[in-house]
Amino acid sequence: MVRTIAFVLMLGLLAAGAMLEVPAAKAAEPAQSKTVTLTVENMTCSMCPITVRKALEKVPGVIRAEAKYEGEGAGWAKVTFDPARTTVQAVTEATANAGYASRIETE
Repeated sequence: MVRTIAFVLMLGLLAAGAMLEVPAAKAAEPAQSKTVTLTVENMTCSMCPITVRKALEKVPGVIRAEAKYEGEGAGWAKVTFDPARTTVQAVTEATANAGYASRIETE
């Protein structure tokens, strides 16, 4: 009886786990990845970098993106991407489309 209950509980847990959406692991960084740092304008609060980061992460080929608000309307973003899949122009367009103009600080 105890084995039957344990088996039923285990099946329930497995079924529940199968229904959970597990995010796919990020693809391994390609050997020829490129990282750029952008100066990002129009940031006014601590939520702005989140918007910038999410916009960058939607660009196909972006592997990693981080952004930070520096105060007084300025901030930065560091983006690692696969140059075979996207360009610096696509990355800066993504920030501009989100409402934050950007330019390359370092390549």
